Amino acid sequence: MDTNDITVAWDAPMNVGECPLWHPAESCLYWVDIGGFTIHRLHPSTGTHDEWRMPTEPSALALNATGGLVVAMRAGFFTFNPQDGSIAEIAPAPYDMTTTRFNDGRVDPAGRFWVGTIYEPRDQQAAQMFCLEKGKVELKWSGGMTVSNGLAFSLDATSMYHADTTTHRVDRYQFDSATGTVAHPSRFQQFSADKTRNYGGRPDGAAVDSEGAYWVAMIEGARLLRFAPDGELLDELKLPVRCPTMMAFGGDDMRTLFITSLGHRPAEEIAQFPLTGRLLSLRVDVAGRVENAYQP
Repeated sequence: MDTNDITVAWDAPMNVGECPLWHPAESCLYWVDIGGFTIHRLHPSTGTHDEWRMPTEPSALALNATGGLVVAMRAGFFTFNPQDGSIAEIAPAPYDMTTTRFNDGRVDPAGRFWVGTIYEPRDQQAAQMFCLEKGKVELKWSGGMTVSNGLAFSLDATSMYHADTTTHRVDRYQFDSATGTVAHPSRFQQFSADKTRNYGGRPDGAAVDSEGAYWVAMIEGARLLRFAPDGELLDELKLPVRCPTMMAFGGDDMRTLFITSLGHRPAEEIAQFPLTGRLLSLRVDVAGRVENAYQP
């Protein structure tokens, strides 16, 4: 894939840029800076930018079918009204906030908001997967991962993709959209953890495009990868940042790819990658899909 057309969409470094989300009704992109406790919004056509400070770290955003957004923060699930910047609690955090916070999330085709956690001590696989459905939070599974990431759903809604960044793997689960159940995980990709050779980064945020391909951001790998549903590597997009975190399709034709990245990095890395922490964008050949909205 040609990377010559990568541009800086927003030229201010994020601490932990994450969860870009295109809002088709507003023709704008939302994203979060987790470490900056901030929700951002950009109208690419005008360059208009807004930001709102949150009381605890925001990590995952979702369109809300009744208007505004739903945001998963360390303190729980909240609605967010961008007209006045107000938030309202939907459900409190279902975990110990001293060791855990919400991380990556995605809304399924039935309107449930799935959000996994990060277990911050990282000394055991104690992360969990939760699902917000009609205002109620359900624990879907516990353990087997440390940093939940890479959530996405297949085009036919029969599969859920999920990554554990710490173990460098992406799994695929059988998914029942009618009941919201997941079962029978199988290994979709396993990336090398050997940083002395053959190291290309760890899987972070992800998205599925209109052809059903799974895109994943390879943090520490300075690249995005695009895989067919059968696991075949279709494309590699090299980036001018070492730590991309997630991507989202947007624009009127859903063919603009927005990419967030980590900005809190060592000085030598920033010197090598001066666009570290910026929001990037480029045009792609295959369109994405409008994200599902949470159904309260």
